[in-house]
Amino acid sequence: MRLVLVARALRGFADGCIAVVLPAYLLALGHGELEVGLISTATLFGSAFTTLAIGRWGNRFALRRLMLAAALLMAATGAAFAGFSSLWPLLVVGFVGTLNPSSGDASVFMPLDHTMLATAPAEQRTALFARYSFLGSAMGALGALAAGAPEWLTAAGWPMLDALRMMFVLYALVGIAVWLLYRELPQPKKAEQQPVAALTHSRAIVWRLAGLFSIDSFAGGLTLNSLLALWLFQRFDMSLGAAGAFFFWTGAFAAVSQLAAAPLAKRIGLINTMVFTHIPSSVFLIAAAFASSVEVALGCLLARSLLSQMDVPARGAFVMSVVTPEERPAAASFTSVPRSLAAAVSPSLTGALFAAGAMAAPLVMCGMLKIAYDLALFAAFRRAAPRG
Repeated sequence: MRLVLVARALRGFADGCIAVVLPAYLLALGHGELEVGLISTATLFGSAFTTLAIGRWGNRFALRRLMLAAALLMAATGAAFAGFSSLWPLLVVGFVGTLNPSSGDASVFMPLDHTMLATAPAEQRTALFARYSFLGSAMGALGALAAGAPEWLTAAGWPMLDALRMMFVLYALVGIAVWLLYRELPQPKKAEQQPVAALTHSRAIVWRLAGLFSIDSFAGGLTLNSLLALWLFQRFDMSLGAAGAFFFWTGAFAAVSQLAAAPLAKRIGLINTMVFTHIPSSVFLIAAAFASSVEVALGCLLARSLLSQMDVPARGAFVMSVVTPEERPAAASFTSVPRSLAAAVSPSLTGALFAAGAMAAPLVMCGMLKIAYDLALFAAFRRAAPRG
């Protein structure tokens, strides 16, 4: 568990940095808002298909082996993004690689990590998922702060494009570090390598959850961190360093709030924790869309960050609690795939809306869809009983 948590922290740092750097890098290469959206879409579609493959065929391989392969893929992704400039190679690498333009863990690592975390006792599971999410958010915040490094390098005489490329080299190095960590995972016993159960008793509830989660993910894809950074660059002419500092604080606020998810869920329940924190965060996002100044916009987005991620550990723990232990790996994958597919569609829509000058529309659409998702989730699952 410690190795998984440390690896999550390292990946969170890399993801937090790249989510802010990616739009600036693509703009520096000569691409526009639409291309930023297209590459974000490609990364999420790729995550969906690799996650689906894990759910369908991953039980043929030891979990440790899959995690090692994912780490090598992360290293290759960073190296390829640092080396390519044209749109089509970047789209291909975005699709097959592990790049994550969002603030959460939206890559092939997620179902693998969740499967391992789910082996914890039921009474510790929510706290463990909260710790996992906290480390990802906290290190993502530090990574966002490090996104200002290219401006520091340019002050030292580096060309801006080369400085931005170095951030992807750093991403590749983190992938190598994660691979070294996963090598220390114990070799699985022979019995542990037997195929795990597919979805049987829990099939109906898993697909209902997957359908609802896909609405939330489609909405979230409209305002990925990379796209929010692009929004700040284009609407308020914010610098890369200032954007990195802002995303540091949003990540820090999200990380701290996730620590409160476990005790809050213990008091009011997992579903209530997800819904009652999520709806106010969506209201703040809609308010940010109509802010007349950068100060008001940033204030609304910071308030949103205090609440928007509290549902993440509760959601993971809830999925693991309403399925049988044998079905958990499949449930982790099959609730992730529709979410990733849904989230993959929306970044291109945001890029097109930005290119057309409709800068507020994606934020409003995101907030309204998320509120609809929360109300539907509460109506459908407020009385759901855990299975273990």
